Amino acid sequence: MPDKPCCSYTSPTGNKCQETDMGSGFCFWHDSKFDKSGLDLTQKLERYAKKGGLLEGLQLQRANLSGLNLIKQDDEEGYDLSYCNFYRANLTGAHLFNNKIANASLMKANLHSASLHYCDLKNTNLLGIKLNDSRIDNIELGDQLLQEAAAFKARKNKQHDEARDLFEQSEEIYRNLRKASEHQGLFELAGNFTYKELRMRHAQYRKGSTKQITSSFIDMLCGYGEKPENVIRFSLSLIICCAFCYFLFGVSYQDSVMQLSFENSFQSNLSALLNSFYFSVVTFTTLGYGDITPIGFSRLIAAIEAFCGSFSLALFVVVFVKRMTR
Repeated sequence: MPDKPCCSYTSPTGNKCQETDMGSGFCFWHDSKFDKSGLDLTQKLERYAKKGGLLEGLQLQRANLSGLNLIKQDDEEGYDLSYCNFYRANLTGAHLFNNKIANASLMKANLHSASLHYCDLKNTNLLGIKLNDSRIDNIELGDQLLQEAAAFKARKNKQHDEARDLFEQSEEIYRNLRKASEHQGLFELAGNFTYKELRMRHAQYRKGSTKQITSSFIDMLCGYGEKPENVIRFSLSLIICCAFCYFLFGVSYQDSVMQLSFENSFQSNLSALLNSFYFSVVTFTTLGYGDITPIGFSRLIAAIEAFCGSFSLALFVVVFVKRMTR
């Protein structure tokens, strides 16, 4: 008896499937044309995984995988489900701890009450995924989502409509992840997803528009309320810039003007610069000791710095407390 032909599927990593060809060139698991809609494949897939079958590239669109348990006990590396297609699959209550599901599709899959703890989801399509009560702490998404990377590439190629659509999809995915994180009490993770969600919204604005400029300023100022370190950087930058302005335009100290002058010695100019920094800090914090006072154009700069300083200090308290209470 001649041996039955094997499945012709070979994964992008070079692994070959050894299952029997069903006549289409592929086995049951890797045949994308075989309609698995509603088929209860939970136990069958678990047995296939335990016997060492190739799990890369599985075609499980719309399959019923409710309660699936794919956890490798006492193994640092989980199952490799890369390149799988779980489009609209029912993965309710699935246990997928520490599995690699990279370069795959979970588009519109139902993962209600599923465990994705420590899963590698890099370059996976997560659009429309249902994550109600799902465990998503410590998931690995990579630097960019699948749609996000494609959006930047499209924008680079001046395909603006396609890029805007992909950025919108990325925003939806990050919003979905943010809501799931908040529901689980993972507020630090939710903060990261909030920032990325708003960055994707920012990318959809027309370049040079009022919305785009406003969004850029808010991001620079406080990272959309998620980055207190941005407030510190903005504050230090403002203090330094204003200090040099005071040094150039001059301030009054004990009936004399301190400012840059090439006629003065290096020590005098250095003293004027240091006093300008001191005055800038005092003005920013609105302490107002009164020993140094602005003159001429420095008055306008001092008024702007005092206003921005009061606002920045209040903003830092709000953003910092928001971060710490998480």
